[in-house]
Amino acid sequence: MHRYFIELAYNGASFHGWQIQPNAISVQEVLNEALNKALRQDVKVVGCGRTDTGVHASYFVAHFDSAVEIENTNKLVHKLNRIVGDGVVVYSAQKVSEESHSRFHAIARTYHYYLRNEKNPFVVDFSYRPFYQFDVDKMNEAARILFEFNDFTSFSRLHTDVKTNNCKVVQAEWKQVGDGVVFVIKADRFLRNMVRAIVGTLLEVGRGKITVEQFKEVIKKKDRGSAGTSVPGKALFLVDVEYPDNVFKPTAKRFPPFK
Repeated sequence: MHRYFIELAYNGASFHGWQIQPNAISVQEVLNEALNKALRQDVKVVGCGRTDTGVHASYFVAHFDSAVEIENTNKLVHKLNRIVGDGVVVYSAQKVSEESHSRFHAIARTYHYYLRNEKNPFVVDFSYRPFYQFDVDKMNEAARILFEFNDFTSFSRLHTDVKTNNCKVVQAEWKQVGDGVVFVIKADRFLRNMVRAIVGTLLEVGRGKITVEQFKEVIKKKDRGSAGTSVPGKALFLVDVEYPDNVFKPTAKRFPPFK
């Protein structure tokens, strides 16, 4: 078998998340069908992770195995983009070693969550506008507490099939962007719903409902019920996935939705 990594992006509004599920269209399903048509063989694509319903990816990596070596990967990319529809773009396809795995060999992932201060009909589908004022400095102070912990059970969706709720967060900060702010968070792995729950709880700090110290206590409790409400998925983007150089060297540009 010959293994290939593909780089892609997708608008999550059109899909019920990345992973195949019954009675709902997913990005994985669309890619499987496109690869089957383009290669005329049964192909199953494996993603670098999962995104929930409505969540976007301005950069995503997946892999698949082909029974025959693909002579022209650029031609394959062109075919796939004609098949997948407007909600997905495939940037590249590269042959890798048979042992390379898009999910298990990823060493870091970065998400962005976009908040807007003002009503803007042109970005409403890709950002969240809270109807209250929030203190970004306090939210940044609380975000730095994430570096002190590894167990993020308080921000995880209940009853998932993961073996551990431990993650190593290496970046967590709010930055000014346009007429709003973006939360940038980078870690070795993420739990389901983790970023949206963290943002929702940081907003509780920003609006003065809980203190920075209480935010720390939320993490210590390891109880999802103690954290804030998850914010909408439409403003969340997976923007980067990193690999060791000997596994995969990305070539595609990353196109963040806002600058």
